Amino acid sequence: MKNGFPAESVSNGSVVVVKTHEWGPEMRKGFSRAILVVRDPYLAIQAEFNRQSGGHIGHAQPDKYTRDGGRYWEKFVTNKALAWMNTTLDWLKFEGPLHLVFYEDLLDNLPEEMRRILEFLDLDVSESNFDCMMRHLDGIYKRRKRPLSFDPFTPKLRALVDRCKQLVERAVREVLAGGDVNVVLNNMNAFNFSFGHHKPVVR
Repeated sequence: MKNGFPAESVSNGSVVVVKTHEWGPEMRKGFSRAILVVRDPYLAIQAEFNRQSGGHIGHAQPDKYTRDGGRYWEKFVTNKALAWMNTTLDWLKFEGPLHLVFYEDLLDNLPEEMRRILEFLDLDVSESNFDCMMRHLDGIYKRRKRPLSFDPFTPKLRALVDRCKQLVERAVREVLAGGDVNVVLNNMNAFNFSFGHHKPVVR
């Protein structure tokens, strides 16, 4: 496989699930049900920075974080934190059946999470096929962990990411409780979110 998983990005009805990073009313309209995978924003931002700087399996070199006096990294984190928040909040407004999956739960207990996903999709998979899937977990884009010797997130950046994370967590709790995510979005000012010139997008 040269380009990830087989049939990736195919949306002609010939596949069961379509992976996408897109969001918005027009994107949501094209699906009858959705699985929303939510990853911790710090890890998601770090992974995307590694991907853009070092390729699918590489890592960003330390000097990438100090490029342009750190302004490049600061802009990257700001844009990606808001993109993470807006994407998640938008898909939480999906009007059809929605299944929430937390990325960390996939890592901790993949078999159980996959069985829940299959049940949500109403797919009957034999035990032999399920076992086969569990034996072939990794694609070609498996990045090995390489901890940094420093914390790239300044207090200013952490404040921004934490605010985005807090709003998403409130929205997730609202949805899991059977409520309407718009209740959270319509009361964003009550959560004391200050984004400066970078405003959350609510569609």
